[in-house]
Amino acid sequence: MSILSLIPLISLPGWGSFLLTALTIAGIYSLLALGLNIHYGYTGLINFGHVAFFAAGAYAAAILTVPPPTQTIGAEYLVGLNLPMPIGLPISLIGAAITGGLLSACIGITSARLGSHYLAIATFALAGIFGSVLENEAWLTNGSFGLNNVPRPGRAAMGVSEWELLYFIFVVIVLVGVMTVLTRLTHSPFGRLLKGVRENEDAAKMLGKNSTRVKLTSFIIGGAVAGLAGGLYAHYIGSVVVQQFVPSVTFTIWAALLLGGVASNSGAIVGAFLLIGFRESTRFLSSIYDGLLTALPEVIATGLRVLIRPFPDHPSFVPSLRFVVIGLLIVLVIRYRPEGVFGDSREIEAIGEEEQWQ
Repeated sequence: MSILSLIPLISLPGWGSFLLTALTIAGIYSLLALGLNIHYGYTGLINFGHVAFFAAGAYAAAILTVPPPTQTIGAEYLVGLNLPMPIGLPISLIGAAITGGLLSACIGITSARLGSHYLAIATFALAGIFGSVLENEAWLTNGSFGLNNVPRPGRAAMGVSEWELLYFIFVVIVLVGVMTVLTRLTHSPFGRLLKGVRENEDAAKMLGKNSTRVKLTSFIIGGAVAGLAGGLYAHYIGSVVVQQFVPSVTFTIWAALLLGGVASNSGAIVGAFLLIGFRESTRFLSSIYDGLLTALPEVIATGLRVLIRPFPDHPSFVPSLRFVVIGLLIVLVIRYRPEGVFGDSREIEAIGEEEQWQ
C-alpha cells in the first residue's frame, strides 16, 4: 500500500486532519519524554526546566530558515538565514539539537552539582529566565510577536492531507531513530554508569568516577533530544512564539513519563501518546455532549440537563474536566503502579534509594 493510497483514510471531514495533528504532536512530545527520561529515569536528575531546551531548538530551527526581516510593524528581528528547503530541513534540525544541547550544558554547569530538590528549583528558575530572554531580545526572536513564517517543507507542493501524513511519517522515523540510539546508549557501559550515579553517587565517586561530568553529559544528551523535538515542532506549526513554551509543557512531559514508565524508552513514548491522545480527543466534549442531547429522546435529554444544572453553564467547563481526569489518572498510577504502564518497579526502587542518599 503506497502512501498516497492512505490519503482517503484520513480524508474524513475535519477528523482526518485532527487525528494526524494529534498523532504528530504526540510524536514530538515523545521525543521530549525520551530526553527527560535520560535526565530522570536513567540519571536521577529532577529537571523542571525541560521546556527551555524545547524552546531553544524551536527558535534555532526558525532563525536558520526564516527569510530576512522586512520593514513592517512587528518585524524587529535582525537575523534570518533563510536556508532553502528541503535541504535546509536537516541543517535546521541539527542546529536545533546542538542549540538544545548547548543550553543544557550552560544550565548543567551551574546546577549539575546540586541535590535533587535544589536542582529542580534551579532548572525551573533558569527556564523562566531563558523565557524572559526570548521575549526581550527582539533583535533575535522578534519578541512577543515571534517568528511566524517558519518554512513547512513541501507544504506548497502538495495537498494539506498528504503533507500532514508525510510529516507524521517523518516524525515517526526520527522518533524511532532517536529511540534506537538512546536504547543502545543506555544498554552500554555508559548507560550502566548513568544508573550507577543515579543509585548511589557516593559509591560511584569512590570508584573514581566523575559524577558531575556524568550528570552534565546526561543533561546535554537529554537537552539535545528536546532541542530536536523543538525543531520538528517549529517546522510543523510554522511559527514560534514565547507563549507556546510555558511551564505546563514541562509538567505534561513529566506526567507522560510517569504514566508510561520511568527508565523505559518505550514507556516514555507510550505515555506521551496516551496522554496527548486523551487530551486532544476530549477537547470537543461540549460539542459531543450537545450532539448527544439532540440525538436522545426528549425525556432522557431533559433528565441529563437536570443532572448537570448545578454545574456552571460555560462552554469551556466540560472540556476543562479532562484535566481533572488526567490528574486523577496520574494519582492512581502513582498510587497503584508507581513504575508506570511499561516501567520496571526495580528502577523506581533504585531512584527512591538514590533520593534517600541525597
